[in-house]
Amino acid sequence: MTGTHDQQQAAPGAFTAFARFTLLGGTVGLASSLAVAALATQLPWGLANALITVLSTLLATDLHARISFGAGTRASGRQHLQSAGSAAAAFALTCTATFVLHRLVAVPGAMLEQSVYLSASALAGLARFAVLRLVVFAGGHRTQAVADRTVAVPARTADTATTAPAIGAVLCRAA
Repeated sequence: MTGTHDQQQAAPGAFTAFARFTLLGGTVGLASSLAVAALATQLPWGLANALITVLSTLLATDLHARISFGAGTRASGRQHLQSAGSAAAAFALTCTATFVLHRLVAVPGAMLEQSVYLSASALAGLARFAVLRLVVFAGGHRTQAVADRTVAVPARTADTATTAPAIGAVLCRAA
């Protein structure tokens, strides 16, 4: 059988998806930082950063759809919007962490500032991975999980005393 069923079976496990997510996201992030620096020689830095952020988010979302989460196809418009929302939330988290640091410490050193930023960024990355895996690219996973939990209910027999507990056990496993 082809189509959705094959793609569901090809979807990677959580560890593999996370490794791919980290590798692809890190690579796109590194390339983006170089691209912003290069583009900032021609445009104001804020505009260069905004353009590269949009382009890198589009690229990363497509790569995550195809490779990290095993969809095998390009991300849909809805997935791009959801991914952009999770990226915006991650950005807000890192900004908030840095803002709070500056409210608590008048002049934080570079090491402290980077530690807070990188910690917030790691937390945001984990949250973003969870959102992308469980919400944005979960369509096939949810369907497969339901199919995996579906168990045939035994046929009704004359002896309902033995069938009732069996049905109860099936329903508990399926819940």
